[in-house]
Amino acid sequence: MLSDKLTVCPINLLDIAHQKRGVKAAIVNAGKKLPMLSVMDSVKENLIIPVLIGNEDEIKKCADELQFDISEFEIINETVENNTAKVAAELASKGKVKIIVKGHIHTDVLIKEVLKREYKLLGKTRFSHIWHMTLEKDDKPLIITDGALNVNPNIKTKMHILSNVVDFCHRINIPRPKISILSATEEVLDSMQSSIDAKEITSLAQKENFNADIFGPLAFDNSISKKSAAIKGINNIVAGEADVLLVPNVETGNALVKMMIYFMGACAAGVVVGGKVPVVITSRSDDATARLASIAAAVVALD
Repeated sequence: MLSDKLTVCPINLLDIAHQKRGVKAAIVNAGKKLPMLSVMDSVKENLIIPVLIGNEDEIKKCADELQFDISEFEIINETVENNTAKVAAELASKGKVKIIVKGHIHTDVLIKEVLKREYKLLGKTRFSHIWHMTLEKDDKPLIITDGALNVNPNIKTKMHILSNVVDFCHRINIPRPKISILSATEEVLDSMQSSIDAKEITSLAQKENFNADIFGPLAFDNSISKKSAAIKGINNIVAGEADVLLVPNVETGNALVKMMIYFMGACAAGVVVGGKVPVVITSRSDDATARLASIAAAVVALD
């Protein structure tokens, strides 16, 4: 079942990111092969100007092994892994970098540091994570949110997640995204909290007047398959045509994304939005292509 398909970075994401060339990016604990490969690829694409944070000797050794000339880039020597997150947050708070990219460091360590109020990196909405999923280089993306950050969000948090993803969709040239509020059913059931939440979010979204079409509850098949929606007699503007799946919890989003990666060879471009700077928190097992796509997504999300 596991796919051996090579992941491909989507052209649409790169094309939009190219409009904001040379963005200063803090690379948090940079001295490992996969983070450095994604930095090298991003530099080749002229997306970022990296500020490399970590053990200077390891960073230079890794760059030499990859034949990556980093002589023009700033290196901040910090030999304690967890302290690299603090350095990155301080740089962002002073406006010296515009995005933060996770290298070889635990996600919770990085995000906890960025969330500290002393850095003033919090925005008007809550932080949330967006996955931009594609199979081929010219695919229309499927957006999945939040599958990495907010574990079991309540309705208020989901409204923040919704606001963030609508903004991101506008940035990737989806002027009026169709957003499915995902559940396991299209019916509102007292025994299924996600369906109750989906109905309330749909109602609240209408009052907020988002520039998007939003409906729930919808199950996965009803969200993405016109045939499935037609067979079940579901007739609304989102059913079968969803651009975005707003998932009920992190387990659902994480499972969907990982299944697409491992069974379909999907490219998962992930970015945390909602704050003053986008944050890339790729898995340490993600390949360089997905990391490049994630950095492109962060550049796109940048104000």
